[in-house]
Amino acid sequence: MSDVVAAVIAGARRRAVRDGDAQIDTAHLLHGLLESDPDVRDAFPGGSPQVSRLLGYLVQRAIGYGLRWSGSVEGSGTARSAGSGPVGWSPAAAAALETAVRRAVSRGASRADGLDLLAALVHDRECRAMEVLRRAGVAVASLVTALEGEI
Repeated sequence: MSDVVAAVIAGARRRAVRDGDAQIDTAHLLHGLLESDPDVRDAFPGGSPQVSRLLGYLVQRAIGYGLRWSGSVEGSGTARSAGSGPVGWSPAAAAALETAVRRAVSRGASRADGLDLLAALVHDRECRAMEVLRRAGVAVASLVTALEGEI
């Protein structure tokens, strides 16, 4: 993993613990990516206003929309086909990390970076990160198209 992805994972772990979540999920990873990686922020077609709105939505997780996820395990279509992942990770988050590593290898990189992880998140249309993106009004189709073909 790149230093940025390592920072994203550390931040996601802290956020999960702070929020009382049993597992790191894809929304935690998305939040960390937006805070840590300028290349990821630049990938959003709506620019800074869209990223700011998205971050505001993610901050509400502990007091709002994320409460319905409390105590549940994040699953998705991609996660069902993945093997077991790191302890303390949702199956969907573990699958996203595996996909990010495969994407990095396929492009000849030695380490996965933030865009690899973002591409992996948007690849799984059923994960919590994608739900957050849709609910925050992100132009999901444009983001997917921008990152498509890179997995």
